[in-house]
Amino acid sequence: MPSSPTSSPRSRVPVLVLAVTGASGALYARRLLGVLLGAGCEVHLSISPAGRAVIAHELGIELDLESFDAARLLGGGARAADGNASGDAVESTLPPVCSPGAKLVYHHHCDLMAPIASGSFLTNGMVICPCSGGTLSAVVHGASTGLIHRAADVHLKERRKLILVPRETPLSLVQLDNMRRAAEVGAIVLPASPGFYHEPQSIEDLVDFVVARICDQLGIAHRLMRRWGAIE
Repeated sequence: MPSSPTSSPRSRVPVLVLAVTGASGALYARRLLGVLLGAGCEVHLSISPAGRAVIAHELGIELDLESFDAARLLGGGARAADGNASGDAVESTLPPVCSPGAKLVYHHHCDLMAPIASGSFLTNGMVICPCSGGTLSAVVHGASTGLIHRAADVHLKERRKLILVPRETPLSLVQLDNMRRAAEVGAIVLPASPGFYHEPQSIEDLVDFVVARICDQLGIAHRLMRRWGAIE
């Protein structure tokens, strides 16, 4: 039986769910995962088949969702746990930049017996990054057809923070209406729209801007960008 990593959603170790779906913007997801682990968070990760395909196309990283290896996504280093239907843990690797208390737990996108499918499993929030239009629609209409949709539904019903990071542009009226509905039911719609007032010098700077805004919503301290009005 899987054990809960915390006794309180306000534990000193933030417990967060990160879902990666099939929209362009895999670099945002990879960077966010690294930042959260670097901040010492316990991250429960799930990747959809379309998300896997985008990661392969945009990052050149081939992932096996049936036998997940964190090292392929992040690079070698520390330890991770791989959650499966039986609740067993399989050691994997995390990059050395991770804080000692960081933990990564992978859940297969079809595993509706995973802890994050239940409201009794306490978390501090969930991020779907990037969030595809199909995932957005499923979330706002309560279509729990897989673990990612179900986990999002749990965060809405438990009144926990749910951050949706769409990247697609332009937007149809259907997508705009789904975003409005998402905001109405309590989700935070955070488009992957980087700013330029911090004078970015690279693609990484643009990615960090969006990741920084996600971390702000989660209450995760960071120094990813120069804030407006900050004294250098």
